[in-house]
Amino acid sequence: MIIAGGYGTGREIVEFFLSYGPLGGILGIILTTLIWSVTLAVVFEFSRIFRAYDYRTFFKALLGRFWFIFEIIYILYLIIVLAVIGSAAGILLRDNFGIPYLVGVLIMLVIVGYLTFRGSDLIEKFLSVWSVLLYTVYGIVLVVALLKFGPLIHEQMATGRILPNWSLGAFKYAVYNLGNIAAVFFCLHHIETRKEALTAGLLAGPIGILPGLLFYVAVLGYYPAILAQEIPAVFILQKTGVTILLISFQIVLFGTLIESGTAFIHSVNERLQSMLRSKGKSLAAWQRPVIALAFLLIALTVSTFGLINLIAMGYGTASWGFLIVFILPVLSIGVYKILKKDPKNHRPSTTL
Repeated sequence: MIIAGGYGTGREIVEFFLSYGPLGGILGIILTTLIWSVTLAVVFEFSRIFRAYDYRTFFKALLGRFWFIFEIIYILYLIIVLAVIGSAAGILLRDNFGIPYLVGVLIMLVIVGYLTFRGSDLIEKFLSVWSVLLYTVYGIVLVVALLKFGPLIHEQMATGRILPNWSLGAFKYAVYNLGNIAAVFFCLHHIETRKEALTAGLLAGPIGILPGLLFYVAVLGYYPAILAQEIPAVFILQKTGVTILLISFQIVLFGTLIESGTAFIHSVNERLQSMLRSKGKSLAAWQRPVIALAFLLIALTVSTFGLINLIAMGYGTASWGFLIVFILPVLSIGVYKILKKDPKNHRPSTTL
């Protein structure tokens, strides 16, 4: 989920890590990983105990009647992320395959609509399979970069440069990305024991940041010039001169944009489904792609602000909202409620 328009293009890695210097970025990556691991371990266990597999159920269990505050922030964040995804998709296909910008966005829209129509099972499979492809390509990118730019990368690391506020950048990045967990609550029903929940959460941090770390090392050789690039991934791949890698990366990245957009919109559909089930109703299959279309059209309008501005301004603001209504409550109220409940005997309903 997190390796989407900003992360996958390299823009987020540059914005929140590399902009604080070669070593400052490494320290930031370590801090982000720790925050992710601890928080996700708690989130996964809370979800398991309360059988909360959509964000409505989760935040009703966590915040009670104030749960709707999270939804307000989440919907605004969702629109920003979809705008980033749509903008990145349009730019990728336009600049590298000669496909008009709006046509590229339309292609993404149609595929997202289809996946949301098919539902959770297909989305889970798509997320999993495409992630394996993504990690493979990132690994190849690192190997090629080391072969091509090894001395430049070593030279930058040797400077040991750390710029002020690296921890703040890493903190903001960690916090706003944790908001993405709301988009994949529907996957958490596979977790059955506390050991599974805690292990999965702790592993999610390093697994989630690994492609970012690989990319970070790959682009170090072109610091600080890389900071100004709208899509740093394309910039560095063009520098390698390996055409097949450039094409492969962009195809995989386009698929990642689709899976992230799909999961975000599917989370809203699952939230609506949860509400309707509590009233004895259900969400019709045809309504799912309609909801997807509405969100994507709104996001398409927002995407005119540009990829760099959306990431630099929108994501930073979302960080503080998620910190106040999600991270701090889950690490305090959430931990308290986990310790208070007996997970072996407590099996509450998903309709609260």
